[in-house]
Amino acid sequence: MNDEIIDLQTRVAFQDGLLDELNQVLTSQQQQITRLEMTMGVMRTQIQTMQSSQPEDNGVEPPPPHY
Repeated sequence: MNDEIIDLQTRVAFQDGLLDELNQVLTSQQQQITRLEMTMGVMRTQIQTMQSSQPEDNGVEPPPPHY
């Protein structure tokens, strides 16, 4: 009976370690996702600014010089 209790305590301790490690990984990934979302927001703003500053030419580009 004593061996079974020790075995269960060992398993619980191992699982606690795994849960702590998983929590650290998830926290790190969430921080990375947050940084990427902020970067995408900045890029979206920059693209919108660039698009609004370009003159409208109805989407027609002049032919390349070799034509």
